[in-house]
Amino acid sequence: MKILNYTLISLLAAALISCKKDGKISNIGKDSLTAKKDSVIVPEIYKEYYGIYMGDFAGKGMVTSEDGEEYEGEIYKKISLKINRITKDSVYGQSIVSGNQRPFRGVFNETSKSFVLDEPGNNKTDGRFEVKLNNDSLTGNWNAFNKSAVKLPLKTLKLIKKEFVYNPNFMLDENSDLVDWTNPKSVTEKYTDEETGKTETYKASKNRFASDAIFKINASKQKLTEKELKNLRKLDLEIIKNAVFARHGYSFKKETFRNFFERTDWYIPVSNNVDKDLTPMEKENVVLLNRFIQYAQDKYDSFGR
Repeated sequence: MKILNYTLISLLAAALISCKKDGKISNIGKDSLTAKKDSVIVPEIYKEYYGIYMGDFAGKGMVTSEDGEEYEGEIYKKISLKINRITKDSVYGQSIVSGNQRPFRGVFNETSKSFVLDEPGNNKTDGRFEVKLNNDSLTGNWNAFNKSAVKLPLKTLKLIKKEFVYNPNFMLDENSDLVDWTNPKSVTEKYTDEETGKTETYKASKNRFASDAIFKINASKQKLTEKELKNLRKLDLEIIKNAVFARHGYSFKKETFRNFFERTDWYIPVSNNVDKDLTPMEKENVVLLNRFIQYAQDKYDSFGR
């Protein structure tokens, strides 16, 4: 029995020594895993469909008119669908709307030129995109997974393929509306009748508005000074600052800034965090602007729409 045990031990030792000489003992498991991993790499296809598709994201909801009456109408937002990768079995990308960036995964049907794309489902705003490709456009629908958790569970999409480019020269169009319509301020006004001398009070809605300074100051191209900023309105400073982020494709959560930049033909939201993309000068300017925004005042007036 002892002789048999010694023989088995000798054979095992010889096998181990042989493996060490070949340099394979520590790599047997690793090599086999690598080979397995390499063998399942799936080739990418339809790369011509990769890119950003941006446009209207609309649903039916209750809209309030200027006179305070409510009616059912279309509520529009801007959305970007970014397709990053397509394989035989899967499509990978992300949706970006109102500062909310969500990954999606789905499938592509080459025959019908259509995508079915599902967001993860672990957020109440997640849903399924069913869109059809026609040249450089995507059209279709989005359905919320949890229809009771969102105001507009069904929305339509009309998107056009666009190429994101950072350009420090991008500015708001000089014909832009400079009124912040999303934050009206209710004020008490007085009216005195000239004939009777009687004074009455009434409630009025006023909105803050920017000045022409936003067309002249570019925080992506010039080093800002305190002298340039000290007399500006708060909304001026906010627009000048957020134009920096808009040029880098930041997706704004605040409707105020979405409304300003979505009216341009260059603004394409691609990310909800672009801090790392800012140039050193832009970062310095943002710090200075934040300091002035903290203490600046707004100007309000009454406007019709």
